[in-house]
Amino acid sequence: MFRDTFLAFAFGLIIIPLLSAVPFASAQTSELEKLQKDIQDRGSRLQEIEKEIAKFNQELKVVGAEKQTLQKAINQLVLERKKVQAEIARTENLISSTDMEINKLILEINKTEKSITQIESAIAQIIRSQYKGSDKSIVELLLTHKQLSDFWSTFEAHETVRNSMSVKVGELTSLSNLLVDKREENTEKRSQLASLHSQYRDQNSVLGNNQAEQSSLLEVTKNEEKGYQKLLAQQQQARDLIIKEMRDFEAKLQFILDPNTIPVPGTPVFDWPLKNVIITQNFGGSEFAKRNPGIYGGRAYHPGIDMGTPRGTAIYAPLSGTVRATGNTDLVPGCFSWGKWTLIDHANGLSTLYAHQDVISVTAGQKVTTGEIIGYTGNTGYSTGPHLHFTLYVKAGVTVRQFNEIKTVTSCGPASTPVAATEAYLDPALYLRPL
Repeated sequence: MFRDTFLAFAFGLIIIPLLSAVPFASAQTSELEKLQKDIQDRGSRLQEIEKEIAKFNQELKVVGAEKQTLQKAINQLVLERKKVQAEIARTENLISSTDMEINKLILEINKTEKSITQIESAIAQIIRSQYKGSDKSIVELLLTHKQLSDFWSTFEAHETVRNSMSVKVGELTSLSNLLVDKREENTEKRSQLASLHSQYRDQNSVLGNNQAEQSSLLEVTKNEEKGYQKLLAQQQQARDLIIKEMRDFEAKLQFILDPNTIPVPGTPVFDWPLKNVIITQNFGGSEFAKRNPGIYGGRAYHPGIDMGTPRGTAIYAPLSGTVRATGNTDLVPGCFSWGKWTLIDHANGLSTLYAHQDVISVTAGQKVTTGEIIGYTGNTGYSTGPHLHFTLYVKAGVTVRQFNEIKTVTSCGPASTPVAATEAYLDPALYLRPL
């Protein structure tokens, strides 16, 4: 009799709190299932948007290969705008999906916390009942029973409750671990959400820049091909002068490279700054440099790698580092140089430059990590089409100067630019991972 009563009491302590949670669990499960379906629907829409972006990218390649004309420039701007709008839609979709995933995690966390509270309550009841029934030793318990069979029944009841408590403690441990995982996942999702909101802001900036550039182009050229070609010639002439003066100035700078301060050439210490790499001009004696030796101070020399890519493409930090400076040569009329640029110093003795950006997403002094978005590609400065110019320096050999320190003929005046001795330029291909 005692055994049956004791077991019934213990069973009640364990099961009743869990049964009382059934309506709560059922409601949460239903909501979780709905959120999961919504997330899956968003995923399907995301795939459709990715196809649209791929289509626009392909069309931009075709347009980019055409002869440089006003109509081509307008067509490219229109296509770029459509692509950026599709990327904004993708970001909005990802923001919505991440919001839903965070809400789903919150429900799962609440559900897990509720289960933990119920199990803790059940364990507490078991401990209290065990404490009350365990004030006698086994010998004393044996002597209080007239028959050995009664003693074994009571003893087995105690052991059953202890085993039940052991199971509940195991469940509690599992739920506690699950709770930690869910909270960490929630923190990660919130970080992703903040990053997506930054992307959304920057992509809208790219869209605004695109529209402003089209309006300016039509205003300056009066929508006439003759006016457009005249504009291109003026820009080319100004840019050639700027580059020549830069190279002459840098050739006079003194710098002795200590090879022990940088990685050994051929060591792939950097990731590529773009996800999809299409090299349009290599470092050094590129075809363009050979055709225009006068631009590079009499030498066929291109101080970086150019990568063709549509406007608004995300630029990623190829290695952790600190932003030394950013600039925008377009703020000074007639300064056809880097446009919007970013210079990052890395701990391995090297520095990297990212030029012709549409949007700069970092600020001087900011720490960046490998793979972090630092900006978006564009067509700023002097550029015959959207691309990223990527330069690699020996950190000790590059400084940031104003153009009027170099030569006033450049007409760039107070605009700033990275400047380095010729020996401080390195071929990025020697330090980038193989494609």
